[in-house]
Amino acid sequence: MRRAVWEMGAEVSDIAIVPMPERLDSTTSAEVEAAIMAALRNGAGVIADGGAVEYMSAAGVRVLVDAFRKAGELGARLALARFTGAAEECLAVSGFGTLLTVAPSVDEARRKVEAELAVKPAERLRRGHNAG
Repeated sequence: MRRAVWEMGAEVSDIAIVPMPERLDSTTSAEVEAAIMAALRNGAGVIADGGAVEYMSAAGVRVLVDAFRKAGELGARLALARFTGAAEECLAVSGFGTLLTVAPSVDEARRKVEAELAVKPAERLRRGHNAG
């Protein structure tokens, strides 16, 4: 796992980039889940970099959805970056591609995570309440 530090005005945002394996399935899902969960902490950002993913099963989607749920509980932010081909199709078919934060590049994912982290917790609650 690589850590990247990005400047945000006067603040420094610590965003972990967790590279995904070529296959995100029942064989690798426990390892992927452990890597993402280890990076999640209050107020931090995590980018799951799917640039190497060639295959993703329902088990892979479940791990990512569980990680988003855990990130929300911790006040952290998670984005998916560079999921293409069959992995992107798996997210689309499952319907989660529209519910999760997804970006075509790591830089775009970073911008999305930074923007979400900039929103105060009370504002996040209000936005979540108004969305439902």
